Amino acid sequence: MSIWQSIISNLPEVEGPTQKTLSFREKLKWTSITLIIFFVLGLMPLFGLGINALQRFETLSIILGAEFGSLISLGIGPIVTASIVLQLLNGSGIWKFDLTTPEGKRSFQGTQKFLSLFFILFESAVYVFLGGLAPAEQFKGSGFYFQLQLILIFQLFLGGLLILFLDEVVSKWGFGSGISLFIAAGVSKSLFIQAFNWLPGPSGLAGVTYSAGAIPAFFQSLVNGDVTTALVMISAVLATVLVFVIAVYAQSMKIEIPLSFGMIRGHGIRWPLSFIYTSNIPVILVAALIANFQLWGRLLQNAGFPLLGVFSASTGQPLSGFVYWLQGPDIVRSIIQQHTLLIGWKPYLQAFFYILFFIFGSVVFSIFWVQTAGMDARSQAQQMISSGLQIPGFRKDERVLERLLNRYIWPLTIMGAITVGFLAAFADITGALGSGTGILLAVMIVYRLYEDIARQHMMDMNPMLRKFMGG
Repeated sequence: MSIWQSIISNLPEVEGPTQKTLSFREKLKWTSITLIIFFVLGLMPLFGLGINALQRFETLSIILGAEFGSLISLGIGPIVTASIVLQLLNGSGIWKFDLTTPEGKRSFQGTQKFLSLFFILFESAVYVFLGGLAPAEQFKGSGFYFQLQLILIFQLFLGGLLILFLDEVVSKWGFGSGISLFIAAGVSKSLFIQAFNWLPGPSGLAGVTYSAGAIPAFFQSLVNGDVTTALVMISAVLATVLVFVIAVYAQSMKIEIPLSFGMIRGHGIRWPLSFIYTSNIPVILVAALIANFQLWGRLLQNAGFPLLGVFSASTGQPLSGFVYWLQGPDIVRSIIQQHTLLIGWKPYLQAFFYILFFIFGSVVFSIFWVQTAGMDARSQAQQMISSGLQIPGFRKDERVLERLLNRYIWPLTIMGAITVGFLAAFADITGALGSGTGILLAVMIVYRLYEDIARQHMMDMNPMLRKFMGG
């Protein structure tokens, strides 16, 4: 065994269950515990933190499953970044893994964990040394300032490790993956606050202060005769509902391939292939990539090197450069506030580039994911053959199955990625609550979680819950 294989084989990990399958109650217990720990960690502030230049990036924190200024300021960023880098290396052939063998899969997973640890440490240092999360200015110039920086880096590294291990706990002991769970939890919290928060928010017409939540602010603005604010608030709510409906409908679309058991005459099943074949993975990766670009752009500007663009000192919004074009403008709000469709060519061009970037990125990552996650036609055909399945009327041959699946899998991969990329970008530019991308991710995550639970645990859950799940 090589030195590299020895390193990745001995990395710390969460021990998996000894039994082959876990009960619904057991998985629910560990998923709930992990979720509670995640929310608690988000409430624990960093000791020694004086400057939190990242707190204005609320949308990015939702996508990253982070809470800037807390112990989990890194969120899932390092894990997703490691996945992106490794998929790019594997897809380009620079660092090739044989994912058709158990050894190759273990090597891929071990390398991904090692890269995750590296990016946890690297991003912790970057956040602190480039001023994103830094000690108070009053300590600058003293030796104590550097010590506080090291303390902050240690806390961020510790929080990143906890997120990494919590993700493993959910993957091995709970439902789905920790990455998806943390994103859905962050989006749900943000959506609830932005919809129902009754605390004072920004001022509206004639200096009247409305609640920060869209629904209370809508009724308050109507009472005060502020039609513009009322339209802005209700449009955000309607955009959110529209995204929910379209996302659920698209997620429910499937192609079912009839298969039969070769050993049991007359008995068969339908093998479902979802229209959004790679689910929410491409959107997570594209959104995380955009989040990393914006974070790096802000940190580089703080260091005096605005290579990716310039941000506003007051609002933190990108004003120019590459990061400006990676931001989805709220077209609907601008039209309502200016009472005209003629709001200038720049917002429309920015929205067009944003949609194109999301669609292209979703397609690229969707293709990589199919190749690396065992979702390609050959892997699916091998899985069917090993289960004793075959196409009715054809001989039991893996090549026959592979040719049939290739007719569906690649078109679904491309069309599903285009659909989900467009829907995510469209949701962002229509100003949906809690970030359109975040809502789309949450809907798809919860829907996929519902499908997995219904398929695996319909028989061992509580009767009332089974009835609620449609069983």
